[in-house]
Amino acid sequence: MPGKSIFYLLALIASSSYLTYTIVKSKNNDTPKRKKNVADLIGNTPMVRVNSLSEYTGCEIYAKLELANPGGSAKDRVALSVVRHFEEIGELVPGRGDVLFEGTSGSTGISFAMLCNALGYTAHICLPDDTSNEKLQLLESYGAEIEKVKPASIVDPNQYVNAARKGALNLKNDKSTLANGVFANQFENDNNWRAHYATTGPEIWEQMNYDIDYFVTGSGTGGTIAGCSRYLKSVSNKIKVFLADPQGSGMFNRVKYGVMYDCVEKEGTRRRHQVDTLIEGVGLNRITHNFLQGEHCVDDAVRVTDDEAIRMARYLSSNDGLFVGSSSCINAVAAVKIAQNSKPGSKIVMIACDSGTRHLSKFWKEALKIDKNITLEQVLE
Repeated sequence: MPGKSIFYLLALIASSSYLTYTIVKSKNNDTPKRKKNVADLIGNTPMVRVNSLSEYTGCEIYAKLELANPGGSAKDRVALSVVRHFEEIGELVPGRGDVLFEGTSGSTGISFAMLCNALGYTAHICLPDDTSNEKLQLLESYGAEIEKVKPASIVDPNQYVNAARKGALNLKNDKSTLANGVFANQFENDNNWRAHYATTGPEIWEQMNYDIDYFVTGSGTGGTIAGCSRYLKSVSNKIKVFLADPQGSGMFNRVKYGVMYDCVEKEGTRRRHQVDTLIEGVGLNRITHNFLQGEHCVDDAVRVTDDEAIRMARYLSSNDGLFVGSSSCINAVAAVKIAQNSKPGSKIVMIACDSGTRHLSKFWKEALKIDKNITLEQVLE
């Protein structure tokens, strides 16, 4: 039956062509579009299931990979929001020689340095003189102006945030140049939490197919937890927001008991750091404007020790191929502790803030001392 054979052949070709079209169309839909500059690459970061933690706890634990932003951290979103605001009000004009000043322990400075290069400004970063070498090298590679200062309390006029504010004011008042100086002020700048409310929160909600039980992250400036929690609470009243807080920080006690106090502040015990921890980027002993904007949305807090975070770093790298920084590990430990007290199948989202490559000389130096075959039970000891 040659006619029937031809029919089957044509049907097979048609079926194959349709399958090829469907695959190509699907791939094209997933292919990122061309962008005008690096600023347009910020956001729409991936969400990934953390298999080892999910299987151990019986819950679904996901990591929002903010480390996939072009500047390598969640701070890219904030930096872009702040720069665009200054441009809108005429405080930053490309090519005029304008300088953006910021006080930061690292990641925000890297985001500003990247964006200033892309958009026509100079970044002047004030930071503690014991900031990790990796962050300093990245800032230097971006060509940022770096001003190192001794670690100090926020009430000290030479503290790194205050040094940045002073530098911006000096340039603004300098009549010998047309260049303007602006102070980013990430801790108190309202554009910080709003950036996460407008972008990070909606992305998480959509990526999780509109079904989340818990959201967990730390608080440095407070922008991520405030912006994300306000958005998530606005779309679902079942979502519980947990603060993950390192040792030495007062934020845990603020959420749990309404007071800002930690035992390391006891007279005779405080060390030279206000927050006595290896963890960079999260943990404070003061309340910021940004945290206040979402404090009413934070339901509970989990305290995580340096040792737990260090062990979790090694565990995630060995079992999931996730090579993340210290604040991400704080969030991961907190996520597991939340899961252990939740019903099976609960969906938990944590923020993976940045990569471990920024923490090699400090945090990961300690993590590498841990046996790579460590179990999760040992992580939580």
